This record gives sequence, structure tokens and C-alpha cells, in this order.
Amino acid sequence: MSLAGFCALALLAQAPVSPPAASRAPVPAARAVPTSLSAPAHPVVPPLPGPVRENGWKPLTPEQRAALIADQAETPLSERLLGMSERFLNTPYVLSPLGEGQGVDPDPTFRLDAVDCLTFVEETLALGMAHGEPEVPALLERIRYASTPAYEDRNHLMEAQWLPNNIKKGLLVDVTRRYAKDDAVAVTKTLTAHTWQSKSSQALQLPRERQPVGTFGLTMIPLDKVLTHARDVASGTILVVLREDLPLKATRITHLGFVVQKKKRTYLRHASRGGYNRVVDEDLETFLARNARYDKWKVTGVSLFEARRPPATLAGQSAPSTGSADVGAP
Repeated sequence: MSLAGFCALALLAQAPVSPPAASRAPVPAARAVPTSLSAPAHPVVPPLPGPVRENGWKPLTPEQRAALIADQAETPLSERLLGMSERFLNTPYVLSPLGEGQGVDPDPTFRLDAVDCLTFVEETLALGMAHGEPEVPALLERIRYASTPAYEDRNHLMEAQWLPNNIKKGLLVDVTRRYAKDDAVAVTKTLTAHTWQSKSSQALQLPRERQPVGTFGLTMIPLDKVLTHARDVASGTILVVLREDLPLKATRITHLGFVVQKKKRTYLRHASRGGYNRVVDEDLETFLARNARYDKWKVTGVSLFEARRPPATLAGQSAPSTGSADVGAP
């Protein structure tokens, strides 16, 4: 399976991964996160890949981590996201490493030692938006769930749930057309009852009444136009990768990460499964060239989203059950 194909599983298959019981183990004590950011005691998690260089979180004590999150909390959010995401560099890729700590998906609700492409972005957003460590769990909950922190209420599908729900909450703004201008095109993802009959869709284990159906719109920069505009995209912008809309696929978004501008080149900071198997800064031109070679499920382009802080009064609150927040500050 291709690199993006694996991350498609991470997005589509936020259903729990179930390796043999003998291979599952609790998070090693040396890598445990602060208690306030931890799942319930003795979480069940998939085993980590082989050793890599440690990330920037592991050497910190709980007190140092808390101080880092609180330091310069009013810095522009894009800068905060760059700093927090940089500390995840070299973090091992583990498919679907987060869950609800119990129930259908008992994986931890937060961890700093393993990510996939989606949880890397979600945790970075929560850490960057927080004014202090106590706000992180509630912010992550607002990002990952429509309203309540339950498996069936998780934002499993990007086009139908994760993106529109976080836009409604004021946490994201679609900036694709801002950068692409006339090169931006409107595309859709359609979900039908037939979609939910496929093996990959059923793997989500969602009850019928929680299976979204309908047509969901996106703005896309076609793949052959991305590099034309790449240097103009601000660091910290979220880039999502789109493929063809196939009827039996519940998503066409198969990967995401952060744009990073450095040394007159544009990079994608992302959790990569495949040759890297960890969080890396990859030259965007190299990344796009590889994506352009996929034949079985063609990559069609990318969309861009800017993260916004929630209003200060909502930063530490759980997600609302109805309605939406005003657009927050960058």
C-alpha cells in the first residue's frame, strides 16, 4: 500500500486497530505524558515501531512541558503551531494511536510518543491554541469530536465531519482560494447508502443513524498548480491531500500536514507512513511528485486551511452540542 494509502486508513479507519493481545502493551512509563493530559490508567495501545531519534517532547519533565505550553501563549497562532509541531519531529508513526480510553476504542486520549497524520495535526492544534496545559484536553476534544467525546461522535470523516465541524466552531478557515485565486476549483465528495456497504466504510463500525450521507463541497488547487502557489502559502497552514471521488470510499482526503517555509523552499511537516515512518519535514515538490505517480487512486490536488484560536471564553470548554462559535483569532 502507498504512503498516502496508509494515511487514508488513519483518516478513514479511526476505528480501533486490534492487534493480537500478546502484542499490545501500555504506554512505557518513560514516555508517559503529564497526568492532566493522560488517558485513564493502563491504556491499551498498539506497539511502537523500532527506535528512532527521540522527539522534542520526550526529554522534557512534566513541569517543563507545562511551562513550554504556557510560555508566550499570545504569540501568533501560526508561530505557536510551528513550535509545537517541530517538537513532534521524529515521533514514530502509529496508525490510529488515540481513542476514548475506553469502549470501542480504548487507546489513550492523548500521547506524545506516537502519532498518525491526523492526530499529529490535532494534537499540535490543541497545544498551540492552549494558553496553558489545563486547556489542552478540552481543546483536543473540541477538535476531535462533534460535541461529546464518544466514539460515534468523533469526527471520523474529513469532508463530512472534521473540516465542516471545525469551521463551524471557528477553529479553521478555508484559505485555498486566497492563495490559488483563479486556479482554485470547486469539488465535492458524495456519500450514499451504497458507500457505507463497502468493507472500508464498515470498518468504522458506525451505527446506521451515524453514517453521514450527502454531498460535501471543497475548494481545491489542482495537483499541477500547487507548486505555482506554494511559496506564497504561510507557514503553519494546514494542507490536505485530495484524491478522486470513488463511490465506495467514504473520503477523498487521504493525508494532511503543515506547510513550512524555510531556506527558500516549501516543506510539508507531516506524519509519514512508508519510507520515513515518523514525523518529518519533506520537500513539498518531492512529496507532490510522489503523489502524482499513484495510479490506482489518483491524487487530484490539495486544499488549504488556516487555524484560528477559539474565543477566549471557549478555550477551556468542551465542544458545544449545537450551533457554532464565532471565527477565532489567528
